[in-house]
Amino acid sequence: MHFDENKPIAFVLNDLFEHYRQHVSDVNKITQALLERGVVNSQEEIVNDHIAFRTLGVPNLGIKSFEKIFLSFGYQKKDYFYFEGKKLDAYWYAPPSPEYPRIFVSELRVAELSDEAQQIIYKYVEPISSDPVDSLDLSNGPEVANFLQRPLWDLPSSSEYEKLLAESEYAAWVIYNRYYLNHYTISIHELKDGYNTLEEFNLFLESIGIKLNTSGGKIKTSADGYLRQSSTVSALYDATFADERVLKIAGSYVEFAERSVLPPFQNLNKEDIRSHHRRDGFETNNADKIFESTYTSQIKE
Repeated sequence: MHFDENKPIAFVLNDLFEHYRQHVSDVNKITQALLERGVVNSQEEIVNDHIAFRTLGVPNLGIKSFEKIFLSFGYQKKDYFYFEGKKLDAYWYAPPSPEYPRIFVSELRVAELSDEAQQIIYKYVEPISSDPVDSLDLSNGPEVANFLQRPLWDLPSSSEYEKLLAESEYAAWVIYNRYYLNHYTISIHELKDGYNTLEEFNLFLESIGIKLNTSGGKIKTSADGYLRQSSTVSALYDATFADERVLKIAGSYVEFAERSVLPPFQNLNKEDIRSHHRRDGFETNNADKIFESTYTSQIKE
């Protein structure tokens, strides 16, 4: 994923990906193996289906704040999703043109957590008295990119992190990782034959030692059968907390999406198929299981 245009959206997406790639070793491992096998000639040939972010549903933050960035870039807000068990809301955003990835933004329903968990979260976010996105020049790519890498609140203590982890792994992830890119997604159907179905691609991944998320099965399939998704399991990395204690915590991961051609377009020649001929959007049940790529139950299996 790399965009050469001199636009704020291109700068921000490139910067997000570079930081993410430096921290998620599976990204380069997968790319290198695809290069060695001649599946792609460069990282730029890999089509990014979507990227995802996690936020907290509190005043001045959350989806309402975060989405302003991508709406200013021409993204369009699409379907709403609710994840009851995980206490999450989410929306996805369609890109202004097909070369850019979709955006998926989720938000923790903080008010539904225990009093103790809410108190921990509010201890960190209460000093944020206005929407930080409102102070940005959204036409300035470097300024927006810098904002997405900048801590919005203080580093938590390890004990507070562990208390959140016991109740909501999503809450714990966000309180430490903040707006860090949660995952990027390789469009499997865009790859060459032998690698362009999830069955084939997952075999390739496991052959190079990549661990897959098994929640709901290695392949998560939408009710209509036209959207199938898999994902890696986040690696653990050493995180230093405010009390100087170091814990191994979940970082980010890589997702893989296979979008099938919709029935009205299935007679098209392969070279004529474009993104709008394929299944768009997302599926609640699929996404619910993908979230667990950073969950202890998956990492420790």
